[in-house]
Amino acid sequence: MFSLMLLLLLLPQGSIIHNIVLHGVNLDLGGALVQSVVLLQHSKTFTGLFLNLVPSVQSACLTCVHVTFLCQVSSHILKICNTWTDDSKLSRSQPQVPYKEQDQMDCFVIHWRFLTAVLSCCLLISGGSAENDSKPNILLIMADDLGIGDLGCYGNDTIRTPNIDRLAKEGVKLTQHISAAAFCTPSRTAFMTSRYPIRSGMASESSVPVILWNAASGGLPNNETTFAKILQKQGYTTGLIGKWHLGVNCENRTDHCHHPLYHGFDYFYGLPYTLVSDCRPGLPSEIMPKLQDELLFLNQVIGLGLLSLILGRLAGLLPVGWKVIGLLSFCGTLCFLSWYIPFGLFRQWNCIIMKNNDVIEQPFEIEEASNDLLQEAINFIERNKERPFLLYFSFMHVHTPLSEDKRFAGKSKYGQYGDTVEEMDWIIGEITDSIKRLSLENKTLVYFTSDHGGHLESRQMGKQTGGWNGVYKGGKGMAGWEGGIRVPGIFKWPGVFQAETTINEPTSLMDIYPTVVSLAGGTLPEDRTIDGRNLMPLLLGRTHRSEHEFMFHYCGSYLHAVRWHPKNSDAVYKAHYVTPIFSPEGAVGCYNTRYCMCYGPGVMHHDPPLLFDISVDPSEMHVLSPQTEPKYYNIIKQLQAAVEEHNNTLTDVPKQMSFYNVIWKPWLQPCCGTFPFCSCSKNSEMHSADDPN
Repeated sequence: MFSLMLLLLLLPQGSIIHNIVLHGVNLDLGGALVQSVVLLQHSKTFTGLFLNLVPSVQSACLTCVHVTFLCQVSSHILKICNTWTDDSKLSRSQPQVPYKEQDQMDCFVIHWRFLTAVLSCCLLISGGSAENDSKPNILLIMADDLGIGDLGCYGNDTIRTPNIDRLAKEGVKLTQHISAAAFCTPSRTAFMTSRYPIRSGMASESSVPVILWNAASGGLPNNETTFAKILQKQGYTTGLIGKWHLGVNCENRTDHCHHPLYHGFDYFYGLPYTLVSDCRPGLPSEIMPKLQDELLFLNQVIGLGLLSLILGRLAGLLPVGWKVIGLLSFCGTLCFLSWYIPFGLFRQWNCIIMKNNDVIEQPFEIEEASNDLLQEAINFIERNKERPFLLYFSFMHVHTPLSEDKRFAGKSKYGQYGDTVEEMDWIIGEITDSIKRLSLENKTLVYFTSDHGGHLESRQMGKQTGGWNGVYKGGKGMAGWEGGIRVPGIFKWPGVFQAETTINEPTSLMDIYPTVVSLAGGTLPEDRTIDGRNLMPLLLGRTHRSEHEFMFHYCGSYLHAVRWHPKNSDAVYKAHYVTPIFSPEGAVGCYNTRYCMCYGPGVMHHDPPLLFDISVDPSEMHVLSPQTEPKYYNIIKQLQAAVEEHNNTLTDVPKQMSFYNVIWKPWLQPCCGTFPFCSCSKNSEMHSADDPN
């Protein structure tokens, strides 16, 4: 249609073709189309329906309009030609009367109005369609402690994950998707900021790699810009349902300086902390168990000593004054409280559910919480179905304690852990089904991943309660070995991403940030280093090469390994400068300590580094040497140069994971009620928060 109208303007007036087209427009075709334009502009229902169609359907509709228009024009042209043929016969006996200039001007004016109306209509449609397509809904789903080998689409044949497998079949599967850390807090920091956690001070220098209490003062710094903040400014309604684990307060229990609402989310419902075994009564504690044992032993010694002194004093066997006994009793009481308040009451302080800034359940019930999170996610989608939304659904699954939901008990072939994975898969199916039911599937990008690898050393009652990382060595807490950082990466967006696509290039969880910001029409911060890359060219098939040449693998604040994907090569080299010492000897994990250490006597340093080509040796079993790799020295040189260049981009920042920032502080404790008597159920009317959405 545009070609025809432009042809009309470009052709010399008076030419045969120009007159044919001009007469065709004047034969009431223009009036009919102008009426159609007016009807379209005044029919909000039709326009709304059209703009909500899939882009391919919109294109098909426009094609039909084009074909119909051209058919009508062709019909009119035939009529005109026939008319001119008859006129030519009459012209032999009657002289032709030339057009007047005014007639030609009137035709041009009619023509111009007609073209303007058609252009306005098309711009209205294409403009609305472009805006709609450029702001898809975004659903980000993150599992906790899930191993890449736990899913059917990544090779597991004992655990059923049909909904996740369907996402992979109908979308894009990444096989070398890498987490920036092998622990929750630093990995999620990198995910939210697209920056290595060491850049924001969220990388630990101690043996405590994550935030351990809601009442700790450390957390995601105020000056970090999350992707949620950027999408919020682009008109998105943003929500976080589930686990946060990036801190809550800084100076008092109501400042919420690290809270999700402070970092770009309009709505939050979930766990400000995480799920741990301490949240289920009767299970062994997994929070600093060695320190707890030492404190308990010290309390027992002090208690027995005080009892002996008191009995000896009463029996007259020990000439000890009551003041001395009172002073020792006071010290013993302080020692007892130093254990009991942070550890004995751990479930009360940390196993809580918040809705926006309010604590609504303290402590929460695990099985009920799973269903509540699912319902909250569905409700959020339904509330925002008419506008673009970002939903970050952050699972409690499959972190211990494992689910005890009777609906899934004994269903898998892999025990309670497999049951929990299958429950997680079912929840994903419920969420994606709600997207489909609301006719949002074709304009919703869905992404699924895990924050890091499965926890190999997690065992209870002699049974494995952690995940499987497939052929990859290592697991949670091991930032260099692939099993700790290689995670599932699945994208689905019908009509945009080609189904059944597999990408073997190195990608990162940090890439989600620039990808969703690009889709939302936002811009990346220019005042800081962004380590992620926009994945859209790779996902769309416009390129087959990852933009990541080097990737750096940290355990806490300690660099353990570096990955290099040389340009114009399929090889992926990885050099290990530091590796954890497995225990007991011969094991493939740190079973004696439950987690591997990042530094100190629990690690081994390598000079020269251990070098692997993981493109052909993904299990990292065969160390390269000058004898087996001709380019060995050049590879080591390139990797070392990359490390030096990377180190030059690092700056000193406040240490959010310092000892002071991770210890429990009573004045920062989120509380439902009056501190320290913090307790409420989800049905309590003590704290009710209005839904901002």
